[in-house]
Formats: sequence, C-alpha cells, structure tokens
Amino acid sequence: MCRVLPNSRPARTLERLGAFLIVCGSLMAAPPPRVVAAEPTKQPNILFIFSDDHAYQAISAYNDPRKLIETPNIDRIATEGMRFDRCVVPNSICGPSRATVLTGKYSHANGFYNNSGSRFDGSQTTVAKLLKGAGYQTAVVGKWHLVSDPTGFDYWHILPGQGVYYNPPMIDNGTRVKHEGYTTDIITDLTIDWLKKRDKSKPFLMMSQHKAPHREWAPALRHLGHDNDRNYPAPATLFDDYAGRGKAEHDQDMTIAKTMTAKDLKFEAPPQLTPDQRQAWDAYYAPRNQAFEKADLKGDDLVRWKYNRYMHDYLACIKAVDESVGRLLKYLEDEGLAENTIVVYAADQGFYLGEHGWFDKRWIFEESLRTPFMVRWPGVTKPGSVNTDLVSNLDFAETFLEAAGQPVPAEMQGKSLVSVLKGRTPEDWRKSFYYHYYEYPGPHNVRRHYGVVTDRYKLVRFYGPDVDEWELFDLKEDPQELRSVHGQAGYTEIQKELEQELARLRKELNVTEQDPPESVIRPATPKAAAKKQAR
Repeated sequence: MCRVLPNSRPARTLERLGAFLIVCGSLMAAPPPRVVAAEPTKQPNILFIFSDDHAYQAISAYNDPRKLIETPNIDRIATEGMRFDRCVVPNSICGPSRATVLTGKYSHANGFYNNSGSRFDGSQTTVAKLLKGAGYQTAVVGKWHLVSDPTGFDYWHILPGQGVYYNPPMIDNGTRVKHEGYTTDIITDLTIDWLKKRDKSKPFLMMSQHKAPHREWAPALRHLGHDNDRNYPAPATLFDDYAGRGKAEHDQDMTIAKTMTAKDLKFEAPPQLTPDQRQAWDAYYAPRNQAFEKADLKGDDLVRWKYNRYMHDYLACIKAVDESVGRLLKYLEDEGLAENTIVVYAADQGFYLGEHGWFDKRWIFEESLRTPFMVRWPGVTKPGSVNTDLVSNLDFAETFLEAAGQPVPAEMQGKSLVSVLKGRTPEDWRKSFYYHYYEYPGPHNVRRHYGVVTDRYKLVRFYGPDVDEWELFDLKEDPQELRSVHGQAGYTEIQKELEQELARLRKELNVTEQDPPESVIRPATPKAAAKKQAR
C-alpha cells in the first residue's frame, strides 16, 4: 500500500543543506533552496455522489460517439479534477458494489454476494466507521439496498429496498416517513439540509446515493419529452446474435427485444403517482402509446422502437441526476466549502444501453464491468486530467482514509488512489483485476462466472450445474467482445499466462474453490424477495 509522507527524509535533508549554506555564508553561487508547498493539514470533507446503473456512455465527458446526452454538471467534476477511464468493479450488481465501497473488500470477503439472498453484516469494519472514529461527521442519504440498517453513520435517511421514483417512503434514522415529489430531487434536498445542519467544526463524509437511473427508468415529470422524440443512434451490436460465444451469452434473459416489460416501456403508470402527476404522465405517454399500437411494429422495427423509448426514459432520469450534481456543487461554492471538499461522482457499476441487444449489467464484459468515476480535489488533483490505470470501487474506502490522514486496515483488498490523484501512479500499480459474479439462478439468467481482466485481455470461466465453459477476449482486436478466442492458435501463450494470473489472484484474495452455501448466495423466492424489499 502506497503512503505519501509529506515530511520525507529527502525533503528534510535538502532544507538542512540550504540552511547550512546560508549560515556559513558560502561565497559559492548556490541557488536558494526550493520552497516546497506543504501538504494540506486540514482534513478534507468528502462528498460522495453515487448513482445507480449510470452507464459511462451516458456522461458527455466520456465522449460516447452516439452523443446520447449532455451532462454539464457531472462533466464539471472531470474538467475540474480527474476522469478515470478504466474504473472496474469486482461484482457488477447493485448491492455487492455498495458493500465493496463501504468495506474495500470483494463480495466473498464482506459477505454480500447478490441482491436477492444477501444481508450486509453491519458489525464489520467500514470506511464510515473509521472516519467517524477519526472525528468526521458521517451521513448517508438515498439508496442503501443492503437490507440491514446502516451502521457507522451519524445520520441516515434511506430508501427501503430498491425504492420508488415518485413520492417515496423512506427511513429516517429508523423511523419510516413519506415524502412527496421526485426521488432524485428529494435525495438532493435531504443531502443539502444535512450539510446545512451539520456540526461545522468537524469534517464530513456525505454519501448522497441516487436511485436513478435504475430500472424502470421513470423520469421527473418536467423531463418528459426532453428529447423531442429524438431517434437515437443505435449501437452497432443492437442485433447481436451471440455467435462466437458460449451458452451463457445465448441463455441470458436481458434483451430489449424480449425481456422488457409493460412497466419498463411505460404502458403501465407507477401506482405512486398522485392524480395531478398521473395527468402529466398520461399527457406525454398516452398519445405516443396509441401511435405505437396503431403502427403495429414487428421484428427489428419493434426493437428499435423499444430502444428509443428506453433511451428517452433512461436519459431523462440522468438529466435529474445531473441537475442534482449542479445543486450540490453550487452549495459547496456558496458556503465556501469547495476548496476543502473532495467531490466524487461514480455509479455502482456500468450498464448496457443497447449494446449486444441488452440492458442491465452483471457481466465481466466492458459496458457492465466499467463504471464512471471522476474526482475533484482542489489543490491536489490537476484539473482536466485523465487516468487510464486499472482502478476500482474496491479502492474508494482506502482512498478516503488516506486522504483523511488515516491508516488503511490490512484487511482491505483495494489500493489508495491518493498518489494517482496527485498524478503519480505507483510503479507497482495493478496490471490485472479479478472479477466474480454469483447471482444464478436469478434475474436475467446470467451464469455465475469469474475471470481476470487486463488492459487488453479477459479470461473468463462460466460455471454451474449445466455449464463449464471458458472464454478469452482480445480487446485490441475485438473491442466489442464479439468472439472468444479461447483455445485458438496464436493465443496459447497469453492464455497460459492469464490462467496463471487468475490462479494467483484467487489465491492472493483467498477465494475458495467452492462457492458459499446456497442458503447464503442463492436468490430468495419471489415471495421472500418481495417481503424483504418491502422493509
């Protein structure tokens, strides 16, 4: 683990040498000693803005060729700080990613494997507990999705389960309350309210965590029609037939063509809408739904229609998130907090926006594996910098701790990004990354798999009672991951190297050969899952 020591021995030696020359009145034309600015001693505030299922393709700072949306406020964090282009997650699904952010550990180490059968053990060490012990005020607002109540926070005001988009019930430090309005706006209001009322003598960690743009992608009513019925450019792989890959890709259930429901496509209105809200909803969707039914679309034309409806709704949700980020940045500026506050924007994982015909996440493949991540740290991180190192949400807890001047527990499995944020990537920075997805059988029918990721290659094993297949992808030759080259001539040596690296990572991370008992990781029955989500 890299540690930056502001008063290093070389610096002290140079200072003493300069003093010696001056005291002795040396006649040599020695240059004056260079004055090195001291590292900030004041502990920085940390504002962690976390969205749910926000694809990097839907942030304009990432320059997706489809130019799906402009996100000027989120982009500000990148232009005034650092944009990370290769931030990956160890398990691409909501709850496990949140557990990783809190603990700095993989799912097998923190015990939270999936959304349906896991419960977070709040007694374990978390970054919130450690920062609170170091004098920080800590708060989490918005989506929690870890079943057990938050621990280590002075204040928590969370959505139960997945939460809803309109007029949401929430849990305020253990007390159930009901809010009126749009959930993204409410989370922003609660975040700012707490910042106003906090103990201003202490630094803070605020985790402001949005539901948006999670399925069913229900927009703020003010953003209905935001795109003027735009016909969105389709990804090149919208009609992927999964040739050149195995059973896992063929058997999944997450396609725009077949998987999207009436709720997803807005043929059903959310039951939480008030009469006035329902009127605005119907004024937008009803005539368009009627036109769709009249058109009687089939085949590829039907898929394209669904894709465009999906893009309208999903991107409208992001417009509200971007507005939220703008409000939070303005608050920091108005209160004189911006210069000593680290602002982070990230999502719990990537998301498919029609690539391979999919929505959702879960896979080791690029759109799912890679999450948006950008950091503004005034006076430390160079504005407009871009980083391509292999980093992860596994590193967030360690980074927050080192930034606050606190030690990083040996049990954490990530690496602090403080040196990276200062523009100095350690020479021993990771060149490979381990990934492991567990939730099968379950939603979207994505097989369990694990693998190793490098800057160019991915080696993955899909496993289970009815599948045991290996795949290898060369991202340089096949950036869209359309064909596995496992076992093919020309890849023998790299395949062997990746197999060895995968074995090394599994041993280093203490991954057991057998998954935990089914009772721990198998998704709950629909009835049990519904009961748990109602909490």
